[in-house]
Amino acid sequence: MQPAKKLWFISLVLVLSVTFALAQEKAPENKLREPDVIYVPTPEDVVEQMLKLANVHKGDIVYDLGCGDGRTVIAAAKNFGVRAVGIDINPQRIKESRENAQKAEVTDMVTFHLGDLFEADIKEATVVTLYLLQSLNVKLRPKLWKELKPGTRVVSHDFDMGDWKPEKEVQLDEHTIYLWTIPARAASPAK
Repeated sequence: MQPAKKLWFISLVLVLSVTFALAQEKAPENKLREPDVIYVPTPEDVVEQMLKLANVHKGDIVYDLGCGDGRTVIAAAKNFGVRAVGIDINPQRIKESRENAQKAEVTDMVTFHLGDLFEADIKEATVVTLYLLQSLNVKLRPKLWKELKPGTRVVSHDFDMGDWKPEKEVQLDEHTIYLWTIPARAASPAK
């Protein structure tokens, strides 16, 4: 290859590489921060009990914040016949969730979003499920109080909400499940 053509070719490759790298940086999935917790799946019997404790029924819309492999969202759709939405910050978990929903044949009833649960739009939820740390539940609480309608049920696996006392607490082997209901706005607890 002639020196001028070689220099032109190397320059073109360099420009295309930089352009591709910049495009990757601008992609929404690459802007997400690292997950706050490591992924630990909720056992299937705990998922079922969480949904029962929340009294999931026709007309509900279940949101699982930090949905992992989608098991809670899929169980809500498959076992309770409701629409469900999963949100996770990890692209691998969202990929697994979508694959699992396809295997369970509930893709028409579920949606999975790659995103930060602290920034996600959750206002249509009538049930919210969580398996986060207590510190994250407490950090999330103002968002829940602000965006969720009164009467929305919030269920957490193993971690409470600090000074927001649960209405119900169920022990299932070594797991604890907590239930709260979003009250009328005038009764909101201190943040």
